Amino acid sequence: MLHMCRIARRWMPHPRTLLALLLLIAVAACSSAALPPAPNTAEGGDYRLGSGDKVTITVFGDDSLSGQHQVEGNGMMSFPLIGSVRAAGLTKAELQQQLTTKLQQYLRDPRIALEIDSYRPFYIMGEVTKPGSYPYVDGMTVLNAVAIAGGFTYRAKEDGFDLRRSSNNSSFRAAPLTPVQPGDVIVVKERYF
Repeated sequence: MLHMCRIARRWMPHPRTLLALLLLIAVAACSSAALPPAPNTAEGGDYRLGSGDKVTITVFGDDSLSGQHQVEGNGMMSFPLIGSVRAAGLTKAELQQQLTTKLQQYLRDPRIALEIDSYRPFYIMGEVTKPGSYPYVDGMTVLNAVAIAGGFTYRAKEDGFDLRRSSNNSSFRAAPLTPVQPGDVIVVKERYF
C-alpha cells in the first residue's frame, strides 16, 4: 500500500501546476464564449441583405424580367414591372417570396430563383497599412481582414480590435479569429509603448 501511495504522489502534479491549468481552462472557456456566432452567409441561410449586396433574379419563362440587381443605399431595389421593393433586412427566401407575391398581379404562377452574387464590402481602419473598404470574402475573420488591408502598422496593437456589426448595430471588442460579416467596420487600435 505504501508503494502505491509513492507512485500516486510521483504522478500527481504540483498544486500550483494544477491551479494554473484550471485557471488556463477557465480563461479559454470565457474567451471563446465571448465570440459572437459565425455569420451564416451560405446560400439559403439566414443572411440578411443590406445596401451594396448584388443579387441575380431569374424569372422562369420571362427573360426580360431576369437580371442582376443591387440593393441601394436606402435599402430598396428596383425591379421591372413592380418598381421599387424593400430588400434590406430580408433574407434571400423572404425577398424571393415578396417578389413572387408582387409579380402575381402580372404573371400567372410566377416562379423565381434568387442568388446572391456579391456581398457588401467590409471596412477596416486604424493601424493597418491600407485602411478602406474591401470586398467581403465568405468565412473571413478579423485577421484575414487585416491581411487584406496590407497588414499591421508598426504601432498596431495586434490583439486590439473594435468591431461594429452593421446587421444589428452593435459594437464589441473582437479577437483575431472573430468572424467578419458583410458591412462590418473593424478598427485596429494603436498600442501604447
